[in-house]
Amino acid sequence: MKHRTFFKAVLCCLLTVHVMLSAQASAQSRRGGLYGDWQIKYQAGERQREAIISFSRDSEGNRTGQWISFMSLSDLGDLKYEDGQFSFSRVSRGRDGESTTSKFTGTIQDGKLSGTMSSDRGEYKVEGKPSPRMPRAVGGWEMKLKMGEREFTSKLIVNVDKEGKLTGQWQSQRGESEITDLQYERGKLTFKRKSTYQDRERESTFEGTVQGDTLSGVIKSERGEITAEGKQIGGSLIGTWNLEAVSERGSRKNRLMVNPDMSGLYGAIPIKKVNLEGNQVSFKIVREFGDQTFEMSFAGKVEDSKLTGELTSSRGSQKIKGTKVVRTSRRRSAT
Repeated sequence: MKHRTFFKAVLCCLLTVHVMLSAQASAQSRRGGLYGDWQIKYQAGERQREAIISFSRDSEGNRTGQWISFMSLSDLGDLKYEDGQFSFSRVSRGRDGESTTSKFTGTIQDGKLSGTMSSDRGEYKVEGKPSPRMPRAVGGWEMKLKMGEREFTSKLIVNVDKEGKLTGQWQSQRGESEITDLQYERGKLTFKRKSTYQDRERESTFEGTVQGDTLSGVIKSERGEITAEGKQIGGSLIGTWNLEAVSERGSRKNRLMVNPDMSGLYGAIPIKKVNLEGNQVSFKIVREFGDQTFEMSFAGKVEDSKLTGELTSSRGSQKIKGTKVVRTSRRRSAT
């Protein structure tokens, strides 16, 4: 009887370990899986090109994908993914309206994407890596502090370096304060702050939560607790925008991404700074081809999650209409 009880206990332990390991493997698979943006490079003719492949799910939970190139976006078809192996088809359109259908087959292993794109025009190799994600806490925050009946305003600036380390500054009417131990994980932002007032140094801690473009938390010090509420600078513009660009040549789809630090991407082209004054939006795109420089400028406005404006260059102009992408969380059983 004792032996039977012992073996049952051992069996239960083994089953528990198996479930835990399976869950851990599943989580690791999701983290290293298909979804998100991939920065890719490929050789087309004599020129090396760059683009972005973006994988996500639609409102019904179906896998979707987009190929985002220099000046346009195309939806992927026949998307399949299983155990690191995946494939899709892509229809690209030329300047004269002609279309070409290409087929991609490849793998994702150890955080790297590789494969071959083939069509009746030939084939070429594609290699890619995940696009770095900027923590949502990065950027500028207009803070309102409340202590009893008194209210104060300050500004919190959060930066991130290439290694992903966060640094920050606290700016108020009394000057700048030193911030240390700045951490952001799963929506939680914490840091320590030292301030000097009338030759006296004070220390405090902050614990808060980022939800969308708001930051709410509490500052604690020897003087007590202060409620802090923040609004992200540029919050109405930060995020992903699906665009339609209309010119004399017709219409094309594209994508604009505005990062929390107000840098961005138009299609696959980096933007150093997106400017927002009131509801007026502007930015400049600079692209170099050998010894030639190609520039485009955007001017428009953002209102009610809609972006409208005009993109101009030496080759003409395009009317731009954009809709902000609203992410919805879904439970999914598999990657």
